Amino acid sequence: MHELGLLRGVVGAVERAARTAGARGVEAVGLRVGTRSGAVPDALEGAWPIATYGTIVDGARLEVDVVVAAVWCPACGKDRPIDEFYALTCPVCGTPAATLVRGREFEVTYADLDIPSDT
Repeated sequence: MHELGLLRGVVGAVERAARTAGARGVEAVGLRVGTRSGAVPDALEGAWPIATYGTIVDGARLEVDVVVAAVWCPACGKDRPIDEFYALTCPVCGTPAATLVRGREFEVTYADLDIPSDT
């Protein structure tokens, strides 16, 4: 399960941001994950408690926004969503279409940090 390794990188980045901001905890972390990124959203959610255990991120919610992969079809002149059975052709008209325009994303979109207010 390489998702655990991916999440350890995410946790490390969030920990650095939390330390820099003087946060005392992390409430939630958002990820954008493309369907062609190689990461499985269910596996990410299952590995989250393991990846965060004993860190400042421990107990934070993981919110995964799945990005459906799409290719650009030159014949249709549009982005066309693809599935796991994609065969290098437009799923609508059959024209060869190999330009992936979205679906490889794996990025942290936000970290909701618990930052103490100055009094």
